[in-house]
Amino acid sequence: MPEDEEVVRKTVKLINDKIVEFKTQFAGKDMQDYIAMVIIWYATQASGGSNAESEDLKKGLIKIAEDLGKALGQS
Repeated sequence: MPEDEEVVRKTVKLINDKIVEFKTQFAGKDMQDYIAMVIIWYATQASGGSNAESEDLKKGLIKIAEDLGKALGQS
C-alpha cells in the first residue's frame, strides 16, 4: 500500500539521519556501534503501550545489539 511505503521511507530516512548524527557525535566507532545506538535511541523514543512493554522492548533491542556485536566478532 502506498501509505505503508511512505511510512517505511520516512523511517529509513530517520534511521539514516540518526546514524549520521551519531557518527558526528561519536567519531571512530564501527557501523554496528552506530546501529546499536540507533536501536537503543529508537527504543527510548517508543511511545504508547505500558511501561512494562516499553521495558521489554528496550531489553529485546539491547539483546539484538549485543548479538549483532557477537556475530560480527566483536564484544
